[in-house]
Amino acid sequence: MIFSLIKTAIFIALATALAFGITYLQESSGGVLIDFQGKQYPLSPLMFVVGLLLSFAAFWILLKLAGLLVATIRLLRGDKTAISRFFDKRREQRGYRALADGMVALASGEGSLAVAKATKAEKLLTKPELTRLISAQAAEMAGDRAQAVEIYKELLGHDRTRFVGVRGLMKAKLAEGDSATALKLAEKAFALKPRHGETLDTLFSLQSQAEDWDGARKTILAKSRAKLMPKDVATRRDAVLSVADAMAAHAEGDAAKARESALFANRNAPALVPAAVLAAQVYISENTPKNAVRVLKKAWDANPHPDIAAAYASIAPDETPQARLTRFQPLLKLRPDHPETALLETELHLAAEDFPAARRALGDLPDTAPTGRSLALMAAIAQGEGAPEEVVRSWLARAVSAPRGEAWLCSACHSVHAEWAPVCSNCEGFDTLSWEHPSQSAPQGLADAMLPLIVRPEPEEIAEIIPEDEEEDARS
Repeated sequence: MIFSLIKTAIFIALATALAFGITYLQESSGGVLIDFQGKQYPLSPLMFVVGLLLSFAAFWILLKLAGLLVATIRLLRGDKTAISRFFDKRREQRGYRALADGMVALASGEGSLAVAKATKAEKLLTKPELTRLISAQAAEMAGDRAQAVEIYKELLGHDRTRFVGVRGLMKAKLAEGDSATALKLAEKAFALKPRHGETLDTLFSLQSQAEDWDGARKTILAKSRAKLMPKDVATRRDAVLSVADAMAAHAEGDAAKARESALFANRNAPALVPAAVLAAQVYISENTPKNAVRVLKKAWDANPHPDIAAAYASIAPDETPQARLTRFQPLLKLRPDHPETALLETELHLAAEDFPAARRALGDLPDTAPTGRSLALMAAIAQGEGAPEEVVRSWLARAVSAPRGEAWLCSACHSVHAEWAPVCSNCEGFDTLSWEHPSQSAPQGLADAMLPLIVRPEPEEIAEIIPEDEEEDARS
């Protein structure tokens, strides 16, 4: 409506200006004298202007006639489309102008205008690979997803636009939440353009969410070959995928595949805790404990972790506490200043009931870096040394409400996971879990599980020493 009013106002302004100009020329005195071959032709100002305009019109007509003559000559020489191209040239120019206006409208975020311009360009041009693409994007911007999908389906019929059509349908399915169909379309898009970065990212994300680890490894390899990912990052991701593949194969009872994937992952990422643990379990099952020790020591040196200690203990599950303490000494000497080493040594001394040595191993961790685990260990030491019951209960109360220690934390959404996984269960990010301290001091859920095993207090005794609000946190 407003656009129509503006056009009407412009037309009235131009008509007024033209009428004023004609009136002015008629009332003007003087004139123009043209001398041609000895003859003089006097003209009034109005006649001169009209003659000038007629001259430009005649010149333009001559140019068109010359173009028609050239097209006719080309037709006589065998160019059957010369005449049609001559008459369609103006139409084509208008079509490209509308197409350009549509692209500008898209860039400006004007969905409705883009749709109108795209429709006009489609009528004027016979190039559906261009006009239909703009129409699809304009329909998406205008919120008409169904129309966009229909156009993308039409684009599948042209070789030049088949990839665009598949990609558009893939995005539409992603927006609908249909991941299974989106995955199939992403695979087709990959087949059409195996070096397209965005397609590779989408395909990998969908494969990892669907736990298609073999397919995801092929995608990572393709991305590395296309030089769209640094080699070290590709190696790390391939190792993570191999761990996931090994875990899946083990769950399915495929021991051979589980072994191959676990050892491959450990070779490519020896510091990756899950890979080291899986590889150690393979060597233990094959009765080659020396290889398991080698793998676990290398992983502990890079990243001390409770899972590594547990795997190290499983090498000789039936040994006495004192023998286990002796066997663990080479592992403890690798990172003597690391908090995890102090906690592990404390647990070993507790198992051997050497409470003074456990206190020395724990050091000042309960004061300098208190966590549910370190404080629970301190409670066990106090009870083992025969401390008064109120002292033990004091340590227990602090342990229940203490900050969480290191955990598997997602670097993308900061959610905490009880166990490592290749994909975050909250944000579905791949390889985002790392062993670190959460940013928020949440209560340590591990302490709740440890306390009954260490001191076995009665439920009513725990209720006495834990305030109601802390009790609620502990239950959660």
